[in-house]
Amino acid sequence: MKPGQAIQYITIDDYSATPKYLQLCNSVIAAIESGKLSKDDLLPSINELSAQLEISRDTAEKGYRHLKKMGVLGSVPGKGYFIFNDSFKQKLKIFLLFNKLSYHKKLIYDAFTDALGDRVSIDFYIYNNDFALFKKLISGRAGDYSHFVIIPHFIDGDENVAAVIDMLPKEKLVILDKKLHGVTGNYAAVYENFERDIYTALEQARERLSKYHTLKIIFPKRSYFPVEILRGFYRFCQQYAFDHSVVSRLPEEPIGRGEVYISLMEDDLVLLVERIMAEGLKMGTDVGVISYNETPLKRVIASGITTISTDFVQLGRRAAQLIRDQSTEHIEVPFALTLRPSL
Repeated sequence: MKPGQAIQYITIDDYSATPKYLQLCNSVIAAIESGKLSKDDLLPSINELSAQLEISRDTAEKGYRHLKKMGVLGSVPGKGYFIFNDSFKQKLKIFLLFNKLSYHKKLIYDAFTDALGDRVSIDFYIYNNDFALFKKLISGRAGDYSHFVIIPHFIDGDENVAAVIDMLPKEKLVILDKKLHGVTGNYAAVYENFERDIYTALEQARERLSKYHTLKIIFPKRSYFPVEILRGFYRFCQQYAFDHSVVSRLPEEPIGRGEVYISLMEDDLVLLVERIMAEGLKMGTDVGVISYNETPLKRVIASGITTISTDFVQLGRRAAQLIRDQSTEHIEVPFALTLRPSL
């Protein structure tokens, strides 16, 4: 086969969050597995790939290097790249669907892909908490992948999510982060217990919380955060007789002494710290601050922000383990309180 013919089998999906060099690799391997490319077939040059696919030369070169490392491609100076091994098979082809990109989602992604290794094809998509886009991305793909790994968080429309997910073969399904009600059959899941986690974390922090009289959780009205978080918050406050409230708009909320704020979003945390400083209040003495989800930066902001957080690395690793073991187990990941001076 001439190099110009092979280009038709190499595709890049601009809507996919999968790195383009990996999309390039996956296209070549898919063409080999389908018999469209065979041993000794020539591939396009780096320059041809870059021009035809509208990707950088670095991306094209990185893709070919990765395929060489996997033993799929060979190269001869002056002649270019060719298929070295056409018996190569990828055991797994995974559709990975996240609700958003963030530092924590990157931890999950990196742990998941590292645990699975190289001989895996992953198509990675982001639906931005939009149920309509979620449904569109899933529809008609049931036979295209060995596994579907999904994080299901939505702002609107999630009452129909179980029906959409039920279109997928359950032996191929792994639900991540949030346990879903209404999905039938035996499927795998790695999840947080949102209601119990926040209740237990606040209970562990009760000694420090005792110097405050009011707990406030910042929870926007249109939010993808699970309502189970609010249930756990209410249960703790009622159990231990704390005054409490839900703050839907932080900029309009007065901040006073003796209050603790639980911030779910990073933007709200920044605004909260700024407002506390502007009011001349001292964190950990006048006002308490707890932030959801541990990050390195929270160790140093304002001498340290108290966090309550799941183990995101374990979320990714355990999902990969379920796929490797062909298991339909449901695994609850641990949740941790990290006390720092902000409380």
